[in-house]
Amino acid sequence: MAADAELLIDRRRLRRRLSLWRVLGVGGLIVAVGALGYRVQTGAEGGFAVRPQIARISVSGFIAGSEATAKLMKRVGDADAVKGVVVSINSPGGTTTGSEEIFRNLRALAAKKPIVAFVDGTAASGAYITAIAADHIVARETSLVGSIGVLFQYPDVSGLLDKVGVKVESVKSSPLKAEPSGFTPTSPEARAALASVVGDTFAWFKDLVAERRGMDPGQLNTVADGRVFSGRQSVPLKLVDELGSERQAVAWLESARGVPKDLPIKDWKPRSESDFSLWSAAGIGADLLGLEGLAARLRTVGAEAQAARGGLLALWRPEP
Repeated sequence: MAADAELLIDRRRLRRRLSLWRVLGVGGLIVAVGALGYRVQTGAEGGFAVRPQIARISVSGFIAGSEATAKLMKRVGDADAVKGVVVSINSPGGTTTGSEEIFRNLRALAAKKPIVAFVDGTAASGAYITAIAADHIVARETSLVGSIGVLFQYPDVSGLLDKVGVKVESVKSSPLKAEPSGFTPTSPEARAALASVVGDTFAWFKDLVAERRGMDPGQLNTVADGRVFSGRQSVPLKLVDELGSERQAVAWLESARGVPKDLPIKDWKPRSESDFSLWSAAGIGADLLGLEGLAARLRTVGAEAQAARGGLLALWRPEP
């Protein structure tokens, strides 16, 4: 009986050891596959061969600009396997500085790779600045395009402060310092100074549209009143070149820029500010092994907040 008990204990110990090694083995496999998959997905800087492809860069949500996006453009431009680029846009815009940054980065990329923009929903304000960085724009018929304008908004809570008996005092070097404050009504001088900044930035926006889209003053005035237009309306207005889907955008790359036919389209995404981490590798590895739930949890654990730079807004935001 004693011998049987010891044998049973030994078997349990062996099972525990085997379970531990299985867990470690699967974890190592996830990380290894993730590292390989990460390099393949992001262009394989420094090592792995990648099949010829068309890179898809997606611009969605609020545009604020980031170092990670700038690095993404450079990686795509330096990747020999990338034969063309589709910039897929679905965004209401964002800050003027962020929109200017992504425009400049895309123009630098266009010097290395043929680029086409595809409006897959909305390309308004700052997102339209993104679209005109490409040499050809394809939009869905029901997409929203335009909203050429600049916005500066701030709250005025002075009335509320008066009601609750709160007064904010300040000592300033000059009357226009820190204006508008939101704690006091905006003076005519401060409003005029802000209007001058908005007007100057608006002129920059319009000059960019006129240059990139080949519009004369009359055509520009028609589209630069802040409105959005449907994709169907945008073609005769010269805001976009063609109606269609991403397939038409790729067809333009093939016919007008000599990109080989039937290349696969691969998503290229910005890396985190830390560039690469164990969590990102493990998440990709879990995806490739079919463990979607685990991949989502790993990415949640490893997610890092990215700071955005501010400025004036080139943003389409309908009033409530």
